[in-house]
Amino acid sequence: MHSAAPPEQPSPHPRVAVIGGGPAGLMAAETLAGTGVDVTVFDAMPSVGRKFLLAGRGGLNLTHSEAADTFLTRYGERRDALAPMLAAFGPQALREWAHGLGVETFIGSSGRVFPREMKAAPLLRAWLARLRAAGVHFAVRHRWLGWAGSGTALRFAAPGGERTVAADAVVLALGGGSWARLGSDGAWVAPLRAAGVDVATLQPANCGFDIGWSAHFAERFRGQPLKSVAARVTDAGGRVHQRAGEALISATGIEGGLIYVLSAVLRDTLRAQGSVTLHLDLAPGRSLERLAAELSRPRGRRSLASHLQGQAGIKGVKAGLLHECLGKADFDDPARLAAGIKALPLRPAAPRPLDEAISSAGGVRFEALDSKLMLQAVPGVFCAGEMLDWEAPTGGYLLTACFASGAAAGRGVRAWLQDRTPRPAAGG
Repeated sequence: MHSAAPPEQPSPHPRVAVIGGGPAGLMAAETLAGTGVDVTVFDAMPSVGRKFLLAGRGGLNLTHSEAADTFLTRYGERRDALAPMLAAFGPQALREWAHGLGVETFIGSSGRVFPREMKAAPLLRAWLARLRAAGVHFAVRHRWLGWAGSGTALRFAAPGGERTVAADAVVLALGGGSWARLGSDGAWVAPLRAAGVDVATLQPANCGFDIGWSAHFAERFRGQPLKSVAARVTDAGGRVHQRAGEALISATGIEGGLIYVLSAVLRDTLRAQGSVTLHLDLAPGRSLERLAAELSRPRGRRSLASHLQGQAGIKGVKAGLLHECLGKADFDDPARLAAGIKALPLRPAAPRPLDEAISSAGGVRFEALDSKLMLQAVPGVFCAGEMLDWEAPTGGYLLTACFASGAAAGRGVRAWLQDRTPRPAAGG
């Protein structure tokens, strides 16, 4: 991962600079390798694929096995923009690509797809070996600073000082803004906006939210999982969004898979209305009527905590949440207590900061690109990956779209270079 850039010398082949060594950038490089172009991948970090390796630390979730129509819905308002890319390189193509690297995959009980070894490192090693064998060069510790004149003359902060690199085409695959320590710091926004590119403000996605717990609750329950719950939120347009799953109590609020899948609607509704209410069902397997009847039974000498556990299965962090969010009058009335268990109101105050989020929303708007992912304001420069204006929940959807858009940008560069290649005159 530490190979140097090729020497600056005349080349008979077009030069393509891929800036960003994550899945999108590497896939763009692979799509271009062996097509008669010289490809160099530049990355600000000492080695490429660092965020990819971190994503695979707990088990690399490559993609998801659900039906294509359902899969596309995970991309919300940007499903139509991503659909052609995913049709060309979707979940099944991604699995076959991994198999071609000698990495077998399997479908887990949740429908998520993982490498057999569950790790990202073996896949990345095999991939980089194949890229190098195909002639792709790597220049690490090269932080992109913007342009030097034209859109394909590039400025880098490099180990030996600032360096200017000429290229015939460029793929920007610089990630979002949620992992600054791994290189995804959003520093690319300023030079793109200065070049006239429409960039939507980067925002946290797949993130936790601040609630504002009491000191007592935060001290006692932070870090504890909230299992077997369901969540409901109504967006600014009146649409109801419901999910079931697990969450995690943090020192300042709530996070975890159940919250991440609803983070976009929570964030956008909070921004549009100034407030949002997240209702938690702490006993999704019991009806409101059943709960009210069970809680109405005499408790005798049993404590309220014992009564809640015995009649409703509510204990631990769930009981703590009830005491945090409900008043004494609610506990004195079985019907009101049952209603609180079935729809406990939490009021998120703000999403956690961008750099704590798993991914980011916002980025280069698709309206600023042509159909081949080339910037309309900067011909010859293409964009891919999380720096584009789309978002998706965790579950393999983020990685799949990064791979798919990287392949699409690579195809776009190839077509653009072919269009610019002089053709022999007829009869010549």
